[in-house]
Amino acid sequence: MLKAHNLHKSYGKLEILKGVDLHVEKGEVVSIVGASGAGKSTFLHIAGTLDNADSGSLILDGVDVSKLSPKKLSEFRNHKIGFIFQFHHLLPEFTALENVCIPAFIAKRTKAEAERKATELLELLGLSSRLSHKPSELSGGEQQRVAVARALINQPSILLADEPSGNLDSTNAKELHQLFFDLRERFNQTIVVVTHNEELAGMADRELLMKDGRIVYAQQSAIL
Repeated sequence: MLKAHNLHKSYGKLEILKGVDLHVEKGEVVSIVGASGAGKSTFLHIAGTLDNADSGSLILDGVDVSKLSPKKLSEFRNHKIGFIFQFHHLLPEFTALENVCIPAFIAKRTKAEAERKATELLELLGLSSRLSHKPSELSGGEQQRVAVARALINQPSILLADEPSGNLDSTNAKELHQLFFDLRERFNQTIVVVTHNEELAGMADRELLMKDGRIVYAQQSAIL
């Protein structure tokens, strides 16, 4: 599902990624851990096509993304990649249902189709009574589940999550962590998650350690 080979990235004279290699299979949940500044988020942004590597190759779902025009890359990102960030980034003026529908509207799906799928996802995530609520009327855990539904609405090939439980209390964090594995079981969803949460990292099929811009080891989950 994801093949990264020898990725390098610098900002000015500061070298962030120093040759990252990673293969992620379909339906696999992979966690990436490491100290702040190790390059985790930079790698995730490049994997999500939000930034470009200086060199190396990135293949997502069989597509070499470097070969895509800006317009095609934007369409690819909208259809193939779902993003979940530490902060939910919900639009405050819109309801939960409307927030979830936005990527589907960008993908030119009809209003009826988008709302049907958004409702289905929100109900699946236990938010059937929150469809018309705005973000300010939702708890932190509910806001993040709305963000998960938004990431899923276009049925992406891969979910990329950057510190998804970083702003949640321990109870909501546990629920969100379990949700990732429920999604894998239900949809065979591929997930790559950057996290400082040891519990979430240990639940993954593989736990990767990034250090000084490289992946230095991969640890198989003890629960497998």
